Amino acid sequence: MEAERRKPIPVEEAIEKVMRYRVEGSSETIPIQACDHRRLAEPVMARHPVPAFDKSPYDGFALRSEDTMNVTQDNPVEFEVIEHIGAGHVPKKRLKPRQATRIMTGAQIPEGADCVAMFEVCQSYEKNAKPYMSIKRKMQTGQNIIQKGSEIIEGEVLVEKGTWINPGVKALLSTFGYNMVKVAKKPVIAVIATGTELLEVNEPLEPGKIRNSNAYMITSQIERAGGTAKYIGKLPDELDESFEKIKLTLEEADILITTGGVSVGDYDLMPEIYKKLGAKVLFNKIAMRPGSVTTAAVKGSKLLYGLSGNPSACYVGFELFVRPVIQHALYNRNIYLKRIKAVLAEDFPKPNPFTRFVRSYISYDGPTVHAHLSGIDKSNVISSLANATALMVLPGGTRGFKRNDIVDVLLLNDTDGEQHFL
Repeated sequence: MEAERRKPIPVEEAIEKVMRYRVEGSSETIPIQACDHRRLAEPVMARHPVPAFDKSPYDGFALRSEDTMNVTQDNPVEFEVIEHIGAGHVPKKRLKPRQATRIMTGAQIPEGADCVAMFEVCQSYEKNAKPYMSIKRKMQTGQNIIQKGSEIIEGEVLVEKGTWINPGVKALLSTFGYNMVKVAKKPVIAVIATGTELLEVNEPLEPGKIRNSNAYMITSQIERAGGTAKYIGKLPDELDESFEKIKLTLEEADILITTGGVSVGDYDLMPEIYKKLGAKVLFNKIAMRPGSVTTAAVKGSKLLYGLSGNPSACYVGFELFVRPVIQHALYNRNIYLKRIKAVLAEDFPKPNPFTRFVRSYISYDGPTVHAHLSGIDKSNVISSLANATALMVLPGGTRGFKRNDIVDVLLLNDTDGEQHFL
């Protein structure tokens, strides 16, 4: 009976199961100063054209092109300069025949003008104590004028809902007066570590004990994925106390993650707690390494994840099964880790009965991407995580890989993502 209950399912099936109960997004409005690295909860629309008026790309003179129709090198045409317009100032005078306005880069074109002659092609001087200029070349209508709306038209969708706010997006927000920005509200993910063997970071080591690294690792992964981490603490291997703590925590969070306690040993309590909660277990074993005992359940509208107590298995389980749910709640359409092809930089002789996710980092040799192991590939190893920027995906049923083999790699620090896992 136990063996049947623990029958492993494919990674893709496990992802599909949790996504059926994904957290739906909600929004909040925050000041533009606080919106960095958040995701938009609505598209950014152009509230006005850009540029908002016809403007000059150069320092020069705005004039009427028709006044230059008969100009030649030997027959320059003379203009009275009636106004001087700097950037940020509005012209007050409309040009009449043989009149020009001295204009600076970015300044608004005056009424009556339909072109700009650069200073370099004009001759400036005074006559009868008044400013004049002359030109020896013919000008065309629209020459050297940046037309109103030539870059962006009013009402245009500039950035889609769900876009990660980077400095360029923030520039658009400020350009169009979004002093308050509607962003996706960060889902709250509670984290509980189980196990009497765990010590907190500030506690000295004791025989038979280990420091609680998983909780701090997971809270960091939550923050990187765009959620709000709420570390509740650690629980002893005692059923009733653990049950009550988890029951209360579910009321305070959108998602609950526990680390450890999901195997079938005498002190692994999470299966019993799921049963006592009345939670529906979606899966409790996955055909993957590391993290085969990764478990997911649902209670009402809340997802509960039981991640392995082994650090690397815990890390991988989060990236594959929790991160996409967070990304969906943030309105991201590309919820899965970005997948690329890379050249294996070293032999990996270990056979892969199940799909294996190897902690890796990538390097570039011109256009070629290389994937390197970031450390020892064992689920209980924590040192391989520090330099990991990617997960190498090695399919199940393979007998190891050789240097220069082409492999799939999932990028951990990428913000673009993929619409599909495969």
